[in-house]
Amino acid sequence: MACEPVHDGLVRIFTEPSDRPIVLALRALKLGDLLVAVPALHGLRRAHPDHEVVLAAPGWLAPVAALVGSVDALLPTPGLDDPLPLDAGVVDVAANLHGNGPESRALIDALGARVRIVHRSPSDPDGPEWLDGILERRRWARLVSAYGATADEDDVAIALPTTASPAPGAAVLHVGAFYGSRQWPVDRFAAVARALRSDGLRIVLTGGAADRERAEAVASAAGLDEDAVLADRTRLDELAALVADASVVVSADTGAAHLASAYRTPSVVVFGPAPVEEWGPPEGPHIALTDPAVRRGDAFAATPDPALLAVQADEVIAAARSVRR
Repeated sequence: MACEPVHDGLVRIFTEPSDRPIVLALRALKLGDLLVAVPALHGLRRAHPDHEVVLAAPGWLAPVAALVGSVDALLPTPGLDDPLPLDAGVVDVAANLHGNGPESRALIDALGARVRIVHRSPSDPDGPEWLDGILERRRWARLVSAYGATADEDDVAIALPTTASPAPGAAVLHVGAFYGSRQWPVDRFAAVARALRSDGLRIVLTGGAADRERAEAVASAAGLDEDAVLADRTRLDELAALVADASVVVSADTGAAHLASAYRTPSVVVFGPAPVEEWGPPEGPHIALTDPAVRRGDAFAATPDPALLAVQADEVIAAARSVRR
């Protein structure tokens, strides 16, 4: 189950060191990427209880970083283009939870930390080997565990936000996805919306600013009122509250799906370019649907992956009904 709610939903924005030694974790990616690193962050927190755990990640993730419970401060880091604004030697323990490429390694190296938590390389022969094709949660839990910060890959729970859900008990259809490769067709989302509404559920459609038009198209095709469209109308903490209190979540493999995992909210996740074996949900009331035999695997493609398109609306409807609370 999720942790108790945080008291104010805020995380300190890191501007200067406190009087505590620092554990810095680099993960300058998106919402789903942060959530699959939660087990590793929990492990770092337990292993270094007297340190300040600083997450280097995009600033817009602050509302969810506050819910992780193992993060004390957020260092806004939009990407890997610029060095981290920290003098060499300020950080005691630096963990590369971003990747294994030269850019992220260079940012970690520049910190001059006493302990560097990194995968094996010619300059770091003692680190664990990078393994392709493994579960992403396992990757980062395995990395920090190799350095004494024991982590459980399924320890994904985060705290409940203090903000109220905009639609308690609703069926949340997250119609958005950052790339076209993960955009399940509008007509299929509409078919799911109609079916779940016929079951007596309130339907809400979520997504970001770029997904508003898709959400409106789904609402129109499903015969939903305008107030069902919450895409571009919810803050990140409100989306977390919405998912935490939902009856079911239907989504492509996006941050919303990982929020459902964090809160053990029943969910149906339609996978396209990403393999379920690498990004799938933990054990719980979650069903992943895809067809790996036709996967194209191009995450940045402008058009939906064939593995995504292979999943039909009736499959999602049946799965949603079977996992519902």
